[in-house]
Amino acid sequence: MSSLVVQYEKLFNKVMPVLAMRKADFRMEGLKSITEQDIWRYLVLKKWKKYSEADLALHKVIADIFSLTAAQYMTFSQVEELKTSNWFAPINEDELKLLIGR
Repeated sequence: MSSLVVQYEKLFNKVMPVLAMRKADFRMEGLKSITEQDIWRYLVLKKWKKYSEADLALHKVIADIFSLTAAQYMTFSQVEELKTSNWFAPINEDELKLLIGR
């Protein structure tokens, strides 16, 4: 396991109360299904993609959590969903009727 992964795990546990507060903020903005893990996943995969261990000071991590907007998270989650969707999967007859409105 890389030292950066270990660093992320340690930080996740340290900042859990901050993640919980941000989750509550997002829920008040209408993102009812967001979790602390969702916020963390955004930070790791998007915000900190090119960070090194030196860039992950606790105060910077907390600032990044609080600077995340609902719009940034929604854009990220929609792009991730598009990346994982199987656009060429066969559809059944009910799905086809739904698509063409019959």
